[in-house]
Amino acid sequence: MPSLKLEAVTTSHLDPVNLVINEGETVVLHGQSGSGKSLLLRAIADLDEHSGEAWLDETSCSSMPAPEWRRQVGYLMSETHWWRALVGEHFHERNCDLVTRLGLPENVFDWEVNRLSTGEKQRLGIARLLDNRPGALLLDEPTANLDPEHTDMAEAVLRDYQAEHGCPVLWVSHSPEQRRRIANRIFQIEQRRLVEEPL
Repeated sequence: MPSLKLEAVTTSHLDPVNLVINEGETVVLHGQSGSGKSLLLRAIADLDEHSGEAWLDETSCSSMPAPEWRRQVGYLMSETHWWRALVGEHFHERNCDLVTRLGLPENVFDWEVNRLSTGEKQRLGIARLLDNRPGALLLDEPTANLDPEHTDMAEAVLRDYQAEHGCPVLWVSHSPEQRRRIANRIFQIEQRRLVEEPL
């Protein structure tokens, strides 16, 4: 049963975090700007210096090479990065059903990256993340630049992927309405600690 477990994961902004996100569970995190939300996700993805250990099922982060860990524990940054000229060059396969469900045309894979709007990049970032088939999701404001219609589409795609694969999700969101829609548990960062809030 897939779960994501954090054992004393510590960053420059946070005291040790101990947390278990169970199979198919969405834990939502929020807090003031600079409180350490993104740093925690980056630490779990093994992108920044940190102490402590993260586990996916029975496999620890420290037991595998960082690129392999990041394929298993998929991290979506709040601002996606693109390093090749064409959209399709960033994907293993052209999943037309996935991109159309995100409100994009099937030929988006042939587009040049430099023609994309911020919202298109954000939706394609979700598609690129899911294209890697991760076992857990770390989502840093994945719908921040989307209008309500595309936010609904993105939430539905992520929800369906989670239901199909049973993956645990840690989702950073500033929107109280979104938190109520998607969360099984909600935590706020207060004075370097994660404090659970009532749903």
